[in-house]
Amino acid sequence: MGIFGRKNTSDTTAETTAAAVNPELAALTGDYTIDAAHSTLGFVARHAMVTNVKGKFLDFTGSLHLDGSDPAASTASIDAKMESIDTGSADRDGHLKSSDFFKTDEFPTMTFRSTSAQALGGDDYRITGDLTILGVTKPLTIDLEFNGAAKDPFGNERVGFEGKAEILRSEWGLTWNAALETGGVLVSDKIKLNFDISAIRNA
Repeated sequence: MGIFGRKNTSDTTAETTAAAVNPELAALTGDYTIDAAHSTLGFVARHAMVTNVKGKFLDFTGSLHLDGSDPAASTASIDAKMESIDTGSADRDGHLKSSDFFKTDEFPTMTFRSTSAQALGGDDYRITGDLTILGVTKPLTIDLEFNGAAKDPFGNERVGFEGKAEILRSEWGLTWNAALETGGVLVSDKIKLNFDISAIRNA
């Protein structure tokens, strides 16, 4: 059963009401802080038309507000430091931080602020918000899967989500590229985003 207990079916009013007030799910309602040490903000770009390059941001903070009875009242906020980008290559990371791409000296932070949330049924959810890169703000929709809730050995109450989304980087002004002799370009416009989030309930 999903965190918000909603079904994407024609449930009766009584069934929907019962799910909405399920005590087990309602118990997860609260404010959470993303545990960056056990979370990943990642991306994948197509390189030279033949392979994928994976990367992530190592320095980020975020918070969640979960509402177990009304998914539309749930929110998410993330701030990532662009200088912390890591693709496993110092030269490539340096290029990504430069004026060709993220201009990290001028735009040090990438942000996401949710504007709506929706339960799709089962453990699946969708959150939409504003993604800001290079000072440009565009809507982003993320499909999420709820992985569960647990208390860790240190007494922290945790929830976990996995998410994915796709963007066209050119829409945020990330247009640098190089043509290939065989046709095509060096870096894909489409970027796949992936999220693996562990969040701790605030005391």
